[in-house]
Amino acid sequence: MRVNVHSVAGKMPRWVDTAVGEYEKRLPRELKLQWRDIPLAARSTNSNAGQLKEREGIAMLKGVSTSDHCVALDGRGKPWTTEELAKQLEQWMMQGQDLSLLIGGPDGLSDACLAAARQRWSLGPLTLPHPLVRVVLAEQLYRAWTITIGHPYHRA
Repeated sequence: MRVNVHSVAGKMPRWVDTAVGEYEKRLPRELKLQWRDIPLAARSTNSNAGQLKEREGIAMLKGVSTSDHCVALDGRGKPWTTEELAKQLEQWMMQGQDLSLLIGGPDGLSDACLAAARQRWSLGPLTLPHPLVRVVLAEQLYRAWTITIGHPYHRA
């Protein structure tokens, strides 16, 4: 299963790429993590946040296959424990579909992105900066995978 992360973001600091790369290396071939970055829409003092979000959403959805299981990372989504994420990961892998994870920009995800998602997942009640979301997401996917194979990385 390929995990496609569609993210509205600018250039990431080197420490983010290093951390994410470490977890990507640890994941098996059968769980390939791929990043597709959508550039932030140009913002100014007169920008309409709703219009920018919609424009970013259109660009994001162009890269999502209709056959993918789509999940929106959304603060109003369901917060999963790591063990619940491991169960979700097993279910996603059993479906035989690729997974698309959607991460919005500073204004969040567009209505179209939320409508395209079969599930909404919240990383918790905190507002996280975009670079940390990437690191947390990569680590949690790796941790969930280790749970599914009985690896001792996760010690609950």
